[in-house]
Amino acid sequence: MPEPFAIPLALAGISHHTADIATLEAFRFSDEAAFLREARERFRGALLLQTCNRVEILVQGDARSLEGFLQEKGRHSFTVIEGEAVPRHLLELAAGIDSLIVGEDQILGQLKQALAATEEAGTCCSAIGLCVKKAVHVGVRVRRQTEINRGAVSVGSAAVTLAENLLGTLCDRHILVVGSGDMGVLVAQALAARGLTAIYVANRTYERAVMLADKIGGRAVNFKDLYRYIALSDVVISCTAAPHPVIRTEDIQTVMEERLWPLDTHPRHLVIIDIAQPRDVEEGVRSIEGVHLFTIDDLRNVNDAAMESRRSEAGRAQGIIDEEVDHFTRLLRRTAADETLALLYTWAESIRARERDRALARLGEADDRMTEVVDDLTRALTKKLLSDVTTAIRASAECGDMTTAEALMRAITRGEPCFQNEE
Repeated sequence: MPEPFAIPLALAGISHHTADIATLEAFRFSDEAAFLREARERFRGALLLQTCNRVEILVQGDARSLEGFLQEKGRHSFTVIEGEAVPRHLLELAAGIDSLIVGEDQILGQLKQALAATEEAGTCCSAIGLCVKKAVHVGVRVRRQTEINRGAVSVGSAAVTLAENLLGTLCDRHILVVGSGDMGVLVAQALAARGLTAIYVANRTYERAVMLADKIGGRAVNFKDLYRYIALSDVVISCTAAPHPVIRTEDIQTVMEERLWPLDTHPRHLVIIDIAQPRDVEEGVRSIEGVHLFTIDDLRNVNDAAMESRRSEAGRAQGIIDEEVDHFTRLLRRTAADETLALLYTWAESIRARERDRALARLGEADDRMTEVVDDLTRALTKKLLSDVTTAIRASAECGDMTTAEALMRAITRGEPCFQNEE
């Protein structure tokens, strides 16, 4: 029977569907480049996608090998899919259907960044490159033809919505954004869209804090003054890329003591929303009186008015994915054919070059013109002789029949019969 899928693709990982933030944090790979270098020794291609609510590894290889590799790396309790399930998952992911916040746009940039890291690490094969580029293309199409991303649909904007729900309103509230990366920009933009003015931006690189603050009409603050401004704030939304906590229990305890006026019995409330991955805020902060700490896990329950309409749009997006997945699969199968054909043409080129050199040697003192003519002739003959078999191999591969495609190649390169007679 023909193979149902031409390229052995496997994808493993965990996401917000089955894991809480602590589990996600433990599953992450802190040194992505080192992980990819190790994966390069085991697979023809490998890509690592790490976001605030998922860690996924895509490889050109089989599911069992990927599972064993991750177990060797101390990772367990992950899901694994392979074959045709992989391109469908990637399309759903890029479309925003599989996201914590349905329809969020960040995933498109995250996929591009993961591909760039893969290319830099030298683990990007043609199949993985095609997977990401096709997924991003379909993700853009879904957003253009549906309203799945209508309204505030990022984790950053959901954090702002959560703060608004907790306090009733953010008007006249002092808000501190810690971090000025992609997530910090989304948070700041969501705050600015609400017409808020008392927004402070803190970042380890002060110049980046200034740039973001200028965009939203806020105020940049030095990172060394972080706790001073936390003491002045009603809401702190932290989203740095630091590999360790930047807001510590002991320091917040001191901050809350400063927020207690002599005649008050309790300190003024402080809302801290930690949407960083790994987390920015030590867990012990949660136990401090007056502090209300929320993490990405709490965003699952944000009552976003637009969420239901986006979920209904997800149905329309699924229709586009159903339409695209067949084309996607054919492209992947064609890529498999191209890999097979590359071996065939390498074999043919070695014979062509050898026979060309023999012919030129028999001609004796061949000038440049004669050498060029002989070279062109042998190239043209090789191309024409392989034309029909190239078409046949590609057609077989696109139908998922790599058995026939590979049999044709072996028949040409090794003289093996294409099909064995059955007794």
